[in-house]
Amino acid sequence: MVDEEKRLSQLEAEADREEDEDNDLVFGLSDRFIQKVVLALREDDRQTVLEELDELSAADTAELISKINDEDRSTLLHNFVEKMDPYVFSELSWELREIILPELPSWKIASIISELESDDALDIIQSLSDEDFRHDIIRHLSAKMRLALQEGLSFPEDSAGRLMQREFVAIPQFWTVGKTIDYLRAAADELPEDFFDIFIIDPAYRITGEIPLNRLVRAKRSEKLETLKLEDIHPIPATMDQEAVAQLFRRENLMSAPVVDEEDRLIGVITVDDVVDVIDEEAQEDMLKLVGVGEADSYKAILSTSFLRSRWLAVNLVTAFIAAAIVSSFGATIEKVVALAALMPIVAGMGGNAGTQALAVAVRAIAVRELSGANAMRTVAKECAVGFVNGCIFGTLVGVLAGLWFQNVILGLVIGMALIINLLVAGTFGAAIPVILNHYKQDPAISSSIFLTTATDCIGFFAFLGLATIFLT
Repeated sequence: MVDEEKRLSQLEAEADREEDEDNDLVFGLSDRFIQKVVLALREDDRQTVLEELDELSAADTAELISKINDEDRSTLLHNFVEKMDPYVFSELSWELREIILPELPSWKIASIISELESDDALDIIQSLSDEDFRHDIIRHLSAKMRLALQEGLSFPEDSAGRLMQREFVAIPQFWTVGKTIDYLRAAADELPEDFFDIFIIDPAYRITGEIPLNRLVRAKRSEKLETLKLEDIHPIPATMDQEAVAQLFRRENLMSAPVVDEEDRLIGVITVDDVVDVIDEEAQEDMLKLVGVGEADSYKAILSTSFLRSRWLAVNLVTAFIAAAIVSSFGATIEKVVALAALMPIVAGMGGNAGTQALAVAVRAIAVRELSGANAMRTVAKECAVGFVNGCIFGTLVGVLAGLWFQNVILGLVIGMALIINLLVAGTFGAAIPVILNHYKQDPAISSSIFLTTATDCIGFFAFLGLATIFLT
């Protein structure tokens, strides 16, 4: 009886703890909620699933879809897709869309896309790699949406034309504030769901200015738009790369910006919510490239993931053999001083970590345009100095410890000097390699790490074993 009461008490405490954890969530779904939905799916409890879906936002539903397994995901989509907000599919990652959308009939995807704004619709279409499937979906769309998507797909990948929204508010420059407000009220159903600026255009549809909404609503009805418009506008060419668009928004603190064609006519608008997605996408892309993963592969098959990663590992294997060859050339020294074999990983590991720190700082600075030819040498010199200072600190520390450990002062001096050299090299190469690659128009995020690892391993081993050969044999 006592054991039973104790067990019940533990269960109640665990339930209270889980409830507290759920209450601590600022956003997102708790694991317990996801498990509840999965259990209802497996027991074919349609009522429970519907009740839970009704309470979720589009982002929450997308999170639910992404976190359940393939079988449960398929059940959820085939039985409850009609109950989902169309914007759920714009919240899903590209890789997940490419997996789950082909499971749905093309007419169903077309009906989902029809409810979205043009930028979200294009984002879904371009995430599908199967051209025939794309065309089949587009065939079921209205002529207006079909034309918008075909025009969007005609622009270069990752360009402003792919990113822009074709729904915007453009007003003739001779209108008054009162007439504009009346128009906005009358045409409410035709306006974008969210917009921040009104663009002023001439008869040729070229932009002459823009008016933030807050400036419009504060003005008198009789005031002319021409007196309110901002002259400092930032038109974006449709062919501009999306990373450059993000930089412009960050630099100028924009909420939205007009997109123009080759003849400077207004054809769309980019809003800050789309730019946030671009910044997130570019950051993730650079992070994955730094470790040799070209794209996110959470939902890819095991063999496909293994193949994509194996190419980078093969390159690393070649560089590892170069380092091994250097070590092998000092075989006689290692045989005489066996302690060297125990200490070599310290030299390589410290150099690799220090170099990665400098590399991350340099790649990030290049990505956000903080680093260019004007300040490249100053940045490299700083990282070189940082490497030297850290080399002195940790070289002294490791030298003392190694000397005491192996009762050999000379060995301590050798590894101390080797660490100073390797951390100096690591800081210099970590900053210089991305700068050099960027100068030659190569993406520094892709191949910097492999050059850096090769440099720190080879120079580190050569310095350590070379000094050991001179002073210990």
